[in-house]
Amino acid sequence: MSDWADLTTGKRIKALRGSDLTQQELAEAAGVSYALVQKAEQDRGELSVGSLLKLAGALRTDVAVVLGQQAPRRGMSRDTRAAVRRLSDAVHDSALGGWEGVAEPSSLSELSRAHDHVSAAYWRGSYGELSELVSKVLLEGQARYAHATGHERERLGSLLASTYQFASSAALLLGQRDLSLSALTSARQLAESSGDEVLSALMESTLSWIYLRSARVPRAVTVAEQAALRIEPSFSRAARPRLLAYGRLMISAAVAASRRGDSVSADDYLSQAHAAAARLGGDEAVYGTHFGPTAASTEAVGIAVALGNHGRALQLAARTELPPSMPKLARNRYKLDVALAQCSAGLYDKAGDTLVEVGLDAPEWVRHQALPGVIGRRIAKVSTARVRHISELIGVPLVA
Repeated sequence: MSDWADLTTGKRIKALRGSDLTQQELAEAAGVSYALVQKAEQDRGELSVGSLLKLAGALRTDVAVVLGQQAPRRGMSRDTRAAVRRLSDAVHDSALGGWEGVAEPSSLSELSRAHDHVSAAYWRGSYGELSELVSKVLLEGQARYAHATGHERERLGSLLASTYQFASSAALLLGQRDLSLSALTSARQLAESSGDEVLSALMESTLSWIYLRSARVPRAVTVAEQAALRIEPSFSRAARPRLLAYGRLMISAAVAASRRGDSVSADDYLSQAHAAAARLGGDEAVYGTHFGPTAASTEAVGIAVALGNHGRALQLAARTELPPSMPKLARNRYKLDVALAQCSAGLYDKAGDTLVEVGLDAPEWVRHQALPGVIGRRIAKVSTARVRHISELIGVPLVA
């Protein structure tokens, strides 16, 4: 991984493009100008997050790989490769019948507890632990599901669907888009069979995120919007899980709209999310998905950053309080948005301090994020020594 991280962003783009794709072909595939690709490979100028998303999508990789935060799979750390392999085996073996060798699967209550541990491991960013738990739940759960009936089968179906969804989200964070889609395909089938509209709606939120990370931004918006319309609640008498799913989908649509610079749509979706959060009155979780006033407020900061409204983002952040119950990953993803806004406002020391907070709080997770690289490069324009110090503190390469 260190060799890959030592390359400049331009050299990484060129290496990922290879000899089979010309600069012009990459530009056309990404929907950017030929001049932008030339400048990117020559490390002239700074790429926007939007351009990085488009280039990563055309190169069929993750932004974190382009920025050197995460190496191509062959350059992953041993632990990460092992986690990816376990996730892949669990997702594919369970879907293809590899669970038939499980002699005595755990009981429904035991699998339910294991699923709760899956959720906790995901929100801590503990991918090694998560991959082991996912394997247990999917293989043993499928073995029991095959012979279950009635209420037990319904409960197992929902539990399995949610576990596949966590596997999908983790795979996406680890840069494994195809594995993420495979896991989500199984999740959606089980959710549909369960007849649980809320669970099915939450699957579409994850699908929207996959499309967003794949630079298919219009599709990301459409998926979230259509799913939200199907589950749109009557705010005066809606069940709380339905409100949560609707609010989460509105956030997904708002985030995707902000990534294409559509401030009008982003604001409209965000206002609907705030309305759902207000109706809930507090933060809640359903099937491991969190939503409420905290999510609406923190996501608003990231949306403002994506739209280039950095002053607005910092104003919102100043009014946002993070409760102790906020999941670690959500908290640190929000802090990265704040650090990016701080950079854009010229508050480089504060941005560096925020980045250190994130790196020390979630060391395993932060290695697979793209934003630290973006933030590090901006701070490096002021002080390369400061960035190298941050890199040493958090164990993440930020500059070449």
